[in-house]
Amino acid sequence: MRATRTRPRLAVWKFASCDGCQLSLLDCEDELLAITEQVEIAYFLEASRNTSPGPYDVSLVEGSITTHEDERRIQHVREQSKWVVTLGACATAGGIQALRNGRDLQEFASLVYAHPEYLDSLATSTPIAEHIRVDFELRGCPIDKQQLLEVLSALLIGRKPNIAAHSVCVECKLAGNVCVLVSSGEPCLGPITHAGCGALCPSYDRACYGCFGPAEAANPSALSRRLLGEAPPTDQRVDVPRDALVKTARLRRLLQTFNTLAPEFRKESLRHG
Repeated sequence: MRATRTRPRLAVWKFASCDGCQLSLLDCEDELLAITEQVEIAYFLEASRNTSPGPYDVSLVEGSITTHEDERRIQHVREQSKWVVTLGACATAGGIQALRNGRDLQEFASLVYAHPEYLDSLATSTPIAEHIRVDFELRGCPIDKQQLLEVLSALLIGRKPNIAAHSVCVECKLAGNVCVLVSSGEPCLGPITHAGCGALCPSYDRACYGCFGPAEAANPSALSRRLLGEAPPTDQRVDVPRDALVKTARLRRLLQTFNTLAPEFRKESLRHG
């Protein structure tokens, strides 16, 4: 008698976010059929109205926790899932919505909504890992689909995902770009930002603004000293900008965007007020 093959069950969940990371999965147009042959997509509202109850082998979670309902729902996701993988800046570092933390939420709501009294928001917007145990965090705003495919492939065969831990600077070198920080004096966050975008912005002569969050072993304070002109290049033979490239307020804003609650970025931004 032939045994029936059981495919791992995949669920995709959305919390406070723009849906961009879920769309990165749907953007896997050439690979999507192969994915569906290897897993059963049991819950993915962005792609289908059909849903199946848990338990699930892998849950991909997009977005941050901003409401009381979110708090209850993420606990349910954890209880129903063997592995939980968080996707993108919102899920791993609070995202854009975390910029409201510490501000007057009621004032913001009154400016945006006609009836803010219907809102049920928490005082803060927080990453998923502050509420449940997370098995793997995939950074980016949005995530890189090749990194997502690597994570899914690794989990399906039971190995650790092999995601590069180096900074955007390495990707810049591989792309053959001229360094915008050294040559143009642009306040580039590439030296402290996690790889994954393929050095997209520097490839168009724009400074990296850190949407993939902190790289492994990043040293934000050293970059801050360089951007503030406190540690200019010492080699006088090289014609590069040596004065301050930003003021303190702009440096703080650079570190408080997509990944404002990433510990490395948050610590450095708070150090500057």
